[in-house]
Amino acid sequence: MELRQRFPRTANRASQGPVNSEKPRLVVATRNAHKAEEIRQMIGDRFEVLDATAFPDLPEVEETGTTFLENATLKALAVSREVGGLVLSDDSGLEVDALDGRPGVWSSSFGGDEGNHAKNNERMMREMKGVEERAARFRCVMVLARDGEVVADFSGAVEGRILDGPQGEGGFGYDPLFAPEGHDESFAELGSEVKNGMSHRGRALAQVTAWLEQGA
Repeated sequence: MELRQRFPRTANRASQGPVNSEKPRLVVATRNAHKAEEIRQMIGDRFEVLDATAFPDLPEVEETGTTFLENATLKALAVSREVGGLVLSDDSGLEVDALDGRPGVWSSSFGGDEGNHAKNNERMMREMKGVEERAARFRCVMVLARDGEVVADFSGAVEGRILDGPQGEGGFGYDPLFAPEGHDESFAELGSEVKNGMSHRGRALAQVTAWLEQGA
């Protein structure tokens, strides 16, 4: 986990969209309500946390980058040009050493259909069949931007290994195939409380929260 860069902040433009004048605003560049709520809970009540659904006119951002940092930066910059205040974006996925870091930024479409977890897991099992090297990690990169300028970026990861087959009914995505370091159970078996306590997104967001508490 690391804070990778930090730049001087530019002056705020006029705020757009809903505003709570009693709190500074943090806009999360996602329309994923689950992700936004998770971030809202971790940030606490110091900021008014909104997501992209509060701004119906925001354009869709095409994630054309080849790294998590590039994609998160694309989203943060695009949204921060349209709304006032700080904007937070993230990109995340699974990196498997035996697959040269794949699926990486293509984690959600690894099986051929965007967001089809069953197909993603099926392809992962096919490609890892008989492979002895099972090391892998979930990685998340978060970017803060303001007025079309990057303010800082952060990275969090959780190390582990790919299992021979799915274990557990909980979680989502690759959770049934991933056992975090120090555990024999998959993320799907460990449950959300344990997972969230060590997750890649949680570790990156802890750095964001610490940065904000320094007076962002």
